[in-house]
Amino acid sequence: MTLLEVAAVLLAGVGAGTINAVVGSGTLITFPTLLALGVPPVTANMSNSLGLVPGSIAGAVGYRRELVGQRDRILRLLAFSTAGGVLGAVLLLVLPPGAFKAAVPVLILLGIVLVVVQPRLSKAVAARAEHREAGAVERSWWVPLAVFGTGVYGGYFGAAQGVLLMGVLGIGISESLQRLNGVKNVLVAVVNGVAGLVFVGVAELGLFGSEAKVDWLLVLLVGVGAVCGGVLGSAIGRRLPPIVLRAVIVVVGLVAVANLLW
Repeated sequence: MTLLEVAAVLLAGVGAGTINAVVGSGTLITFPTLLALGVPPVTANMSNSLGLVPGSIAGAVGYRRELVGQRDRILRLLAFSTAGGVLGAVLLLVLPPGAFKAAVPVLILLGIVLVVVQPRLSKAVAARAEHREAGAVERSWWVPLAVFGTGVYGGYFGAAQGVLLMGVLGIGISESLQRLNGVKNVLVAVVNGVAGLVFVGVAELGLFGSEAKVDWLLVLLVGVGAVCGGVLGSAIGRRLPPIVLRAVIVVVGLVAVANLLW
């Protein structure tokens, strides 16, 4: 890789880490960047998922105050996120690479749509929260199942996984959005982490007939940038204009789709 390419991946990692801590769609920055550098889609996705793990952890640590008192809730949901992440990662490995390549434009566009509608979704979630009783999570039986579904999506691709999770948690759990954002950061970190373990333990061993490999240089570069971004996002990211973050995501995502379809 040239120095310019290294810088591009590092900056993409910083952007993704920041956005993941605040909104949850950083993959729409790093993944298209890796594709633009000529990295095969499956390898790019695997390396990106692994690289974003440290940034997700940094974002979760940054929200540790919001996590106080939510230990039982997080432990309940972690089992479903973990199972979903493992299944999504296995699906990425067992399905033909061509299937993922064909689905990438659709997945990116889905992520873009979720990012665009996120403000409206957040308002709807906040309005619903005002009319709910505390402790709604125990009666919202569908929340763990929905968390499992977002885990499958996150293990397979992951773009805007955080947006999906915030919608699920905000509708099904009576809690402030900032505290739910802390939970979201933990669950995303777990999904990316378990998916990464599957990639290393399965893809690197050549099981399931998978020929895709993790690019460890890309993992390192994305990881370093994502940690810086995670710290930045959890510290001052909430002060950044949300419209700027969304605009960057939309532009990068649309450019990636155009390049894939060209």
